[in-house]
Amino acid sequence: MKIAALYSGGKDSTMALDWALKQGHEVVCLITLKSKRDDSYMFHIPNIDLVKVQAEALGIPLIFEESSGIKEKELEDLERAIKTAIRKFKIDGLVAGALASQYQLERVEKIAADLKLKAFAPYWHYDMEEYIKLIIKEGFDARITGIAADGLNERWLGRKINDKFLEDIKKLHEKYKVHIGLEGGEGETIVLDGPIFKKRVEIVSAQNVMENECTGHYIINKVRLLDKK
Repeated sequence: MKIAALYSGGKDSTMALDWALKQGHEVVCLITLKSKRDDSYMFHIPNIDLVKVQAEALGIPLIFEESSGIKEKELEDLERAIKTAIRKFKIDGLVAGALASQYQLERVEKIAADLKLKAFAPYWHYDMEEYIKLIIKEGFDARITGIAADGLNERWLGRKINDKFLEDIKKLHEKYKVHIGLEGGEGETIVLDGPIFKKRVEIVSAQNVMENECTGHYIINKVRLLDKK
Protein backbone atom coordinates (compact mmCIF):
# COMPACT_ATOMS: atom_id res chain seq x y z
CA MET A 1 0.00 0.00 0.00
CA LYS A 2 1.21 3.52 -0.79
CA ILE A 3 1.28 5.44 2.48
CA ALA A 4 1.76 9.08 3.50
CA ALA A 5 3.13 9.61 6.99
CA LEU A 6 1.79 12.53 8.99
CA TYR A 7 5.13 13.74 10.25
CA SER A 8 6.10 16.23 12.96
CA GLY A 9 9.71 15.10 13.33
CA GLY A 10 9.07 13.86 16.87
CA LYS A 11 9.31 10.39 18.38
CA ASP A 12 5.70 9.36 17.79
CA SER A 13 5.42 10.22 14.10
CA THR A 14 8.86 8.69 13.54
CA MET A 15 7.85 5.46 15.27
CA ALA A 16 4.65 5.35 13.19
CA LEU A 17 6.72 5.83 10.03
CA ASP A 18 9.06 3.05 11.15
CA TRP A 19 6.07 0.76 11.76
CA ALA A 20 4.66 1.41 8.28
CA LEU A 21 7.99 0.55 6.67
CA LYS A 22 8.32 -2.62 8.76
CA GLN A 23 4.83 -3.68 7.61
CA GLY A 24 6.03 -3.51 4.04
CA HIS A 25 4.10 -0.41 3.05
CA GLU A 26 5.65 1.99 0.55
CA VAL A 27 5.93 5.33 2.35
CA VAL A 28 5.91 7.68 -0.62
CA CYS A 29 5.82 11.00 1.24
CA LEU A 30 5.76 12.79 4.56
CA ILE A 31 3.09 15.42 5.34
CA THR A 32 3.90 18.29 7.71
CA LEU A 33 1.76 21.27 8.67
CA LYS A 34 3.31 24.39 10.19
CA SER A 35 0.82 26.19 12.42
CA LYS A 36 0.71 29.99 12.45
CA ARG A 37 -0.46 29.80 16.07
CA ASP A 38 1.25 28.42 19.18
CA ASP A 39 -1.92 26.74 20.49
CA SER A 40 -2.71 24.36 17.64
CA TYR A 41 -4.83 21.38 18.70
CA MET A 42 -3.50 19.24 15.86
CA PHE A 43 0.06 20.15 14.99
CA HIS A 44 3.50 20.03 16.58
CA ILE A 45 5.13 23.47 17.01
CA PRO A 46 8.78 23.49 18.28
CA ASN A 47 11.50 23.30 15.60
CA ILE A 48 8.94 22.29 12.98
CA ASP A 49 11.00 23.70 10.09
CA LEU A 50 13.64 21.07 10.81
CA VAL A 51 11.39 18.40 9.29
CA LYS A 52 12.81 19.58 5.95
CA VAL A 53 16.24 18.41 7.09
CA GLN A 54 14.82 15.24 8.61
CA ALA A 55 13.01 14.41 5.36
CA GLU A 56 16.32 14.73 3.53
CA ALA A 57 17.98 12.52 6.14
CA LEU A 58 15.22 9.94 5.70
CA GLY A 59 15.28 10.18 1.90
CA ILE A 60 11.49 10.63 1.68
CA PRO A 61 9.71 13.45 -0.24
CA LEU A 62 8.03 16.06 1.97
CA ILE A 63 4.76 17.94 1.57
CA PHE A 64 5.20 20.98 3.84
CA GLU A 65 2.34 23.46 4.16
CA GLU A 66 1.24 26.21 6.50
CA SER A 67 -1.88 26.00 8.63
CA SER A 68 -4.01 28.69 10.26
CA GLY A 69 -3.66 26.81 13.55
CA ILE A 70 -7.27 27.73 14.34
CA LYS A 71 -9.18 24.93 16.02
CA GLU A 72 -11.23 22.88 13.54
CA LYS A 73 -10.37 25.24 10.66
CA GLU A 74 -6.85 23.79 10.64
CA LEU A 75 -8.40 20.49 9.58
CA GLU A 76 -9.12 22.08 6.19
CA ASP A 77 -5.38 22.71 5.86
CA LEU A 78 -4.61 19.09 6.71
CA GLU A 79 -7.17 17.85 4.20
CA ARG A 80 -5.67 20.10 1.52
CA ALA A 81 -2.18 18.68 2.16
CA ILE A 82 -3.50 15.10 2.06
CA LYS A 83 -5.25 15.81 -1.25
CA THR A 84 -1.89 17.01 -2.58
CA ALA A 85 -0.41 13.65 -1.53
CA ILE A 86 -3.23 11.81 -3.31
CA ARG A 87 -2.66 13.82 -6.48
CA LYS A 88 1.15 13.69 -6.51
CA PHE A 89 1.85 10.29 -4.99
CA LYS A 90 -1.39 8.28 -5.47
CA ILE A 91 -1.53 7.32 -1.77
CA ASP A 92 -3.92 4.68 -0.46
CA GLY A 93 -3.46 5.35 3.25
CA LEU A 94 -2.12 7.48 6.09
CA VAL A 95 -0.10 6.62 9.18
CA ALA A 96 -0.14 8.82 12.27
CA GLY A 97 1.74 8.83 15.57
CA ALA A 98 -1.35 9.25 17.75
CA LEU A 99 -0.86 7.77 21.23
CA ALA A 100 -3.73 9.00 23.38
CA SER A 101 -5.43 12.08 21.88
CA GLN A 102 -8.95 11.05 20.90
CA TYR A 103 -9.45 14.50 19.40
CA GLN A 104 -6.56 14.13 16.95
CA LEU A 105 -7.20 10.50 16.02
CA GLU A 106 -10.92 10.98 15.34
CA ARG A 107 -10.23 13.90 13.02
CA VAL A 108 -7.49 12.15 11.10
CA GLU A 109 -9.69 9.07 10.70
CA LYS A 110 -12.64 11.19 9.48
CA ILE A 111 -10.54 12.98 6.87
CA ALA A 112 -9.11 9.65 5.74
CA ALA A 113 -12.57 8.09 5.47
CA ASP A 114 -13.90 11.09 3.52
CA LEU A 115 -11.00 10.74 1.08
CA LYS A 116 -11.38 6.95 0.92
CA LEU A 117 -8.00 6.31 2.53
CA LYS A 118 -7.01 3.73 5.14
CA ALA A 119 -5.78 5.29 8.41
CA PHE A 120 -3.26 3.64 10.74
CA ALA A 121 -2.30 4.64 14.30
CA PRO A 122 -0.08 1.70 15.29
CA TYR A 123 0.79 2.82 18.81
CA TRP A 124 -2.66 4.00 19.87
CA HIS A 125 -3.09 3.22 23.60
CA TYR A 126 0.16 1.25 23.60
CA ASP A 127 1.69 0.55 27.02
CA MET A 128 3.82 3.67 27.51
CA GLU A 129 6.70 2.11 29.41
CA GLU A 130 7.02 -0.58 26.75
CA TYR A 131 6.75 2.09 24.06
CA ILE A 132 9.68 4.09 25.45
CA LYS A 133 11.67 0.87 25.78
CA LEU A 134 10.92 0.14 22.11
CA ILE A 135 12.19 3.57 21.01
CA ILE A 136 15.43 2.91 22.90
CA LYS A 137 15.76 -0.70 21.68
CA GLU A 138 15.24 0.26 18.04
CA GLY A 139 18.07 2.78 18.30
CA PHE A 140 16.29 6.08 17.67
CA ASP A 141 18.07 9.23 18.85
CA ALA A 142 15.14 11.25 20.22
CA ARG A 143 15.71 14.46 22.19
CA ILE A 144 13.38 16.49 24.39
CA THR A 145 12.58 19.86 22.79
CA GLY A 146 9.66 21.04 24.90
CA ILE A 147 8.33 20.64 28.45
CA ALA A 148 5.08 21.72 30.08
CA ALA A 149 4.32 19.73 33.23
CA ASP A 150 4.88 19.88 36.98
CA GLY A 151 8.10 18.11 37.93
CA LEU A 152 9.84 18.83 34.65
CA ASN A 153 12.45 21.60 34.55
CA GLU A 154 15.14 23.08 32.32
CA ARG A 155 17.46 20.13 32.88
CA TRP A 156 15.11 17.96 30.83
CA LEU A 157 15.53 20.07 27.69
CA GLY A 158 17.88 18.51 25.15
CA ARG A 159 17.91 15.17 26.98
CA LYS A 160 18.07 11.98 24.97
CA ILE A 161 15.39 9.34 25.47
CA ASN A 162 17.42 6.51 26.99
CA ASP A 163 17.29 4.15 29.97
CA LYS A 164 18.05 6.98 32.42
CA PHE A 165 15.25 9.07 30.91
CA LEU A 166 12.82 6.19 31.42
CA GLU A 167 13.94 5.71 35.01
CA ASP A 168 13.50 9.43 35.77
CA ILE A 169 10.19 9.92 33.94
CA LYS A 170 8.70 6.94 35.80
CA LYS A 171 9.55 8.65 39.09
CA LEU A 172 7.85 11.84 37.94
CA HIS A 173 4.85 9.84 36.81
CA GLU A 174 4.52 8.37 40.29
CA LYS A 175 4.96 11.74 42.01
CA TYR A 176 3.28 14.21 39.63
CA LYS A 177 1.38 11.95 37.19
CA VAL A 178 3.57 13.14 34.30
CA HIS A 179 2.70 11.07 31.22
CA ILE A 180 5.53 8.61 30.54
CA GLY A 181 5.13 9.22 26.81
CA LEU A 182 4.93 13.01 27.36
CA GLU A 183 1.46 13.09 25.79
CA GLY A 184 -1.08 15.89 26.12
CA GLY A 185 1.48 18.60 25.41
CA GLU A 186 3.60 17.68 28.44
CA GLY A 187 6.64 17.21 26.24
CA GLU A 188 7.85 17.54 22.67
CA THR A 189 10.67 15.71 20.91
CA ILE A 190 12.80 15.62 17.77
CA VAL A 191 14.43 12.54 16.26
CA LEU A 192 17.94 13.00 14.91
CA ASP A 193 18.83 9.49 13.82
CA GLY A 194 17.67 5.91 13.74
CA PRO A 195 17.64 2.75 11.63
CA ILE A 196 15.38 4.29 8.95
CA PHE A 197 17.56 7.41 8.55
CA LYS A 198 19.97 7.44 5.62
CA LYS A 199 21.89 10.35 7.18
CA ARG A 200 22.27 11.59 10.74
CA VAL A 201 21.12 15.03 11.89
CA GLU A 202 23.60 16.72 14.21
CA ILE A 203 22.73 19.74 16.34
CA VAL A 204 25.31 22.49 15.87
CA SER A 205 23.77 25.14 18.11
CA ALA A 206 20.71 25.31 20.37
CA GLN A 207 19.40 27.21 23.37
CA ASN A 208 16.89 26.78 26.16
CA VAL A 209 14.04 29.29 26.38
CA MET A 210 12.03 28.98 29.61
CA GLU A 211 8.60 30.54 30.18
CA ASN A 212 8.49 29.47 33.82
CA GLU A 213 10.03 26.81 36.05
CA CYS A 214 8.36 23.87 34.31
CA THR A 215 7.56 25.20 30.82
CA GLY A 216 10.10 25.83 28.10
CA HIS A 217 11.60 24.88 24.76
CA TYR A 218 14.90 23.68 23.39
CA ILE A 219 15.28 25.88 20.33
CA ILE A 220 17.57 24.37 17.72
CA ASN A 221 19.26 27.15 15.76
CA LYS A 222 21.51 25.19 13.44
CA VAL A 223 21.93 21.58 12.33
CA ARG A 224 23.93 19.69 9.77
CA LEU A 225 23.58 16.37 8.01
CA LEU A 226 26.31 13.78 8.42
CA ASP A 227 26.91 10.59 6.48
CA LYS A 228 26.43 7.44 8.55
CA LYS A 229 29.29 5.00 8.95
